[in-house]
Amino acid sequence: MNKTELIKEIAEKADGSQSEAQRFFEAFEAVVEDELKKGEDIQITGFGKFYVQKRAAREGVNPQTKEKMKIPASKVPKFTAGNRLKDSIK
Repeated sequence: MNKTELIKEIAEKADGSQSEAQRFFEAFEAVVEDELKKGEDIQITGFGKFYVQKRAAREGVNPQTKEKMKIPASKVPKFTAGNRLKDSIK
């Protein structure tokens, strides 16, 4: 499912228009992005948790040249599914 199909499905389930569903979905994306940029977690009980995980700097190997290289530290967004979501797909 892509973003367009997801928005269409949200509109159908919420009995609303696609443009309305798109506005709400884009607002949700913006809120998640803003909170993660601030280093805050977003916990949606039963659904899951969005958070930022820090990756330490490390040494890697270029697969083409086999040359060692330093990979800088970074932050990556993560999502962990909640129990209700996990149980719903069993």
